[in-house]
Amino acid sequence: MNIVNKLTVRHLKQNKKRTLVTIIGVIISVAMVTAVATLGFSFMDLMQRQTIASDGEWHVQYKNVNPDQLQAITADEETEKVILSRDNGYAFLEGSENDYKPYVFVKEYNDDGFKQFPIELSQGRLPEAPNEVVLSEEIALNAKVEYKMGDSLQLEVGNRISPSGDKILTQNDLLQIENGELLESLSVEQTKNYTIVGFIKRPTWEPAWSPAYTILAYLDEHAISEKNTVNATVVQKKVKRSLYEHAENVAKKNNIPLKSISYNNDLLHYYGLTNNNGLKNTLLSLSVIIMAVIIIGSVSLIYNAFAISVSERSRHLGMLSSVGATKRQKRNSVFFEGVIIGLISIPIGIVSGLAGIGITFMFINSIIQGALGVTEKLMVTVTPVSILIACGVSIITIFISTFVPAVKASKISAIDAIRQTADVKLTGKSVKTSKLIRWLFGIEAEIGLKNLKRNKRRYRATIFSLVISIVLFLSVSYFTASLKKSLELSQSGVEFDIQVSIDDEKDDLIEKITTLGDVNEFNVIKELNATSMIKESAIANELKEMVKAGETSLENGQYPYYIRLHALSEDAIKSYAKIAGTDVKKLNNPEHIAGIIVDTITYEDMNAGKFVETKAIHTKIGEKINILYADWETGEQTKLENIEVEATTDQYPMGVQSGGVGGLDIIVSEQVMKKLTDQLPNPEIATSIYLKSSDPMKTQQEMEEMKENGLSFYNIFQQRQQEEQMIMLMSVFTYGFIVLITAISIANIFNTISTSIALRKREFAMLKSVGMTPKSFNKMINYESIFYGVNSLLFGLPISIIVMYLIYKGTMNSFSYAFSLPWLSVLYCLVAVFVIVLSAMLYSSSKVKKENIIDGLKQESI
Repeated sequence: MNIVNKLTVRHLKQNKKRTLVTIIGVIISVAMVTAVATLGFSFMDLMQRQTIASDGEWHVQYKNVNPDQLQAITADEETEKVILSRDNGYAFLEGSENDYKPYVFVKEYNDDGFKQFPIELSQGRLPEAPNEVVLSEEIALNAKVEYKMGDSLQLEVGNRISPSGDKILTQNDLLQIENGELLESLSVEQTKNYTIVGFIKRPTWEPAWSPAYTILAYLDEHAISEKNTVNATVVQKKVKRSLYEHAENVAKKNNIPLKSISYNNDLLHYYGLTNNNGLKNTLLSLSVIIMAVIIIGSVSLIYNAFAISVSERSRHLGMLSSVGATKRQKRNSVFFEGVIIGLISIPIGIVSGLAGIGITFMFINSIIQGALGVTEKLMVTVTPVSILIACGVSIITIFISTFVPAVKASKISAIDAIRQTADVKLTGKSVKTSKLIRWLFGIEAEIGLKNLKRNKRRYRATIFSLVISIVLFLSVSYFTASLKKSLELSQSGVEFDIQVSIDDEKDDLIEKITTLGDVNEFNVIKELNATSMIKESAIANELKEMVKAGETSLENGQYPYYIRLHALSEDAIKSYAKIAGTDVKKLNNPEHIAGIIVDTITYEDMNAGKFVETKAIHTKIGEKINILYADWETGEQTKLENIEVEATTDQYPMGVQSGGVGGLDIIVSEQVMKKLTDQLPNPEIATSIYLKSSDPMKTQQEMEEMKENGLSFYNIFQQRQQEEQMIMLMSVFTYGFIVLITAISIANIFNTISTSIALRKREFAMLKSVGMTPKSFNKMINYESIFYGVNSLLFGLPISIIVMYLIYKGTMNSFSYAFSLPWLSVLYCLVAVFVIVLSAMLYSSSKVKKENIIDGLKQESI
């Protein structure tokens, strides 16, 4: 170690307080980068484990492959494991007491399939031979058909055929039934004889509304032939970006149709993989923007620490220069200080970041699992990549932070450093202030403003710190809001567990269903489909573009919209009117036909490959919408009374889901619906009940046991639960992100301002020596805080808006919605800036107040 480096170490030891502040600043910065990287990897790891637990682990599936193709897939260098499966089809379940589940669905797996997919054995063992099966225990519990271990089972297996005869139905298709009569048919293709060797829990992949109970059989790998094909589901050795391209190459080489390839996109998304170019560009652009914001924030914090350290060391560096130290030696002295600080701070920062995330996960795991029933826990996932990111970003940050102070240090001349004239160079013009300031706020404000002007470098450093903090907070707030918005757009927005459709309106049946023990919320909706001719100026922007492009046309300057009229019950319309901000009395008056327009829709644009939020119609309160009803049997159209727009909203009642472009949802009261349809001889009004239940499967079973004709069930609690899990976990990730950024911003501001105040002890001592009172001193500090806050907002807000717009443009690769500022976050930021700046100024100045005037005047460093 050369003499200059030894002197640097000695200086760091002598100025322990300043060294400690610098180290703490770097530790906080490193901890933030580590925490953000770890949070991202931990979140992805949780979602990977949760998806595997729910749906099994697989990456690519090739459907209907023959033995040669299977051999090629198995021998492929990227293949770790191949799971074989086959959907045999449906068979009638004799003796089933559930009219809505008259079938069993037979699916075959090989040994790896039983291990790889979440199959939970409740009794017996899994099949080991082609003639052995396990049955879902729901057959006994729900269908009331009892089987025992060792029983023989003969099934006539085939495909479900739609009533029109042109479509093969799957497990995702509802049973085609009307008034107890089965409309679909079963095309029997083979007869199978099985022996029952066990019972399983209902598989997670079986939809609650499916018309069949699951039966799992053993797949004989030796029986695979050209005609007797199988589905080959592949687990890759390593999940990497070339997965999609590689799978297509394997298919082309082995004459496997590309349309028979499917990917486990739910799982691959959590590895950061997608074959959707729009989504890929969105993820890349957002990652670049947010990482740039984090690095700039880190550089700001660490730069201020080193810049202030060099400012304090200026006299020391000048003395080195006076005894022959070269520019290079002085520059390297600052770099060496950065190395020492980095060696101490980076390991502590990494450990602190990991510890902070670990403690956070300990607190939130129980909340998440209790609220949503998530089976997996958030675990701190430490990967070499996350540590390398933290170390790399921290090293780059420290280098950038020390570079400018190092260059500045190399240029300090001996005379300037010893006389302390480098930081403060005054002219009358440079500290000139407006007379208006003094007239409005007094002498204290004028002195405060002169204080800022007389040392512009330190003032700019503080403003820069504040601006960066503002940009950090608002950018991350908007980023997290965009993530949540994007997630909500990509989900279906289901707010109910079960939809019950009733063929004929029966008040006693509705009451019977809605008063079931586990039902805790319900909504009864009567729906009528109609059309309306909407003028060109009011139609959706997307439709206007389609008209211009010639993709669709207008009829006499109007566009035909499909209308869905939804009539809510008295209590429901009252609650909904409050949400929409209107008077329910106006909606309940049959002499005044009025409704609430849901004017915002969300849909997936398949052509553009993105999720879109847009205005369904451009209308105003008081305008009227014409309604045309067409009789489905005769095709005869009847003009109903016009509906006046009483309110517009983007909120949907429970059970009403967003339509597409060219459609409109209108919410009315039952009285208005009755008045509208009184003139119709046979209006087609569909009645549905939407239920939330504490035990959806039990509620469905209780309704099935009612044996009522004309009922159909759509139980989607699993889908809703998954959507809520995603939104909750995303909220944990995003709000955790905001907390980290907020903490770093506050630390940044406090560090900068407190150091700035500490370096002005001599200045404050001079003011006190000429008679400034404590009251005047406080006023001066308060005005300085206001100047800091106003100036930082003048720069910070425009820059933040630019960054937010860049983030918005990044999301537009996969989503489409109007850009809007997060006004609540902006308001929080406005208040927080002044509160934090004032707090930091008062806290720092309170220490200075206690200083002796003589000691303050003796201080050498300004």
